[in-house]
Amino acid sequence: MPEASRRRPLGLAIWLIIAGVIGWYAAFALTIERFHLLADPNATASCDFSILVQCTANLESWQGSVFGFPNPILGLAGWVAPIVVGAALLAGARFARWFWLLFWAGMLFAFGFVIWLISQSLFELGTLCPWCMVTWSVTIPTFYAVTVHAMRSGVFGRSPGLLRFSRGLMRWVPLATIVSYGIVIIVAQIAPTRALTNIFGL
Repeated sequence: MPEASRRRPLGLAIWLIIAGVIGWYAAFALTIERFHLLADPNATASCDFSILVQCTANLESWQGSVFGFPNPILGLAGWVAPIVVGAALLAGARFARWFWLLFWAGMLFAFGFVIWLISQSLFELGTLCPWCMVTWSVTIPTFYAVTVHAMRSGVFGRSPGLLRFSRGLMRWVPLATIVSYGIVIIVAQIAPTRALTNIFGL
């Protein structure tokens, strides 16, 4: 068994709790805003700061209810998992390989969904939703951290090459996160032309 799998991943556990709380609160705030808009269709969300920085356009679009209900409900349910897993790891729990595979698959779905939402927000809706960006900011590093932990713990296999590659990889997660944020920022600078076209029908 790899050494990393015998140690409690305290850093990962703490991050999962922090990210889970932040992500859950962002989902909660968006859910409240959605209820507010449903109660009063003429109202504006409290996170609407300008035509480009707002929540209303995202919440009321079809992209905001991809599965037939508001996306924030996914966050309310989904972000509970990292909190529970992080707390369990702090308490000394050890999970089977199948559990880590399922947890990683859930994070992979969240990561892919966030990437899609970012593209829709920037290129189709032409907006930057503040609470959505909070969700993006914690989903990306959480996916990276869980992936690296799964790799170095032998979840994806125990080939010596893979284990060697994953050893020490966790220290690169912050840099990978910053690079990812940078890519989003760069794309956001390119997107406004398309965004203005969508908004004003030019």
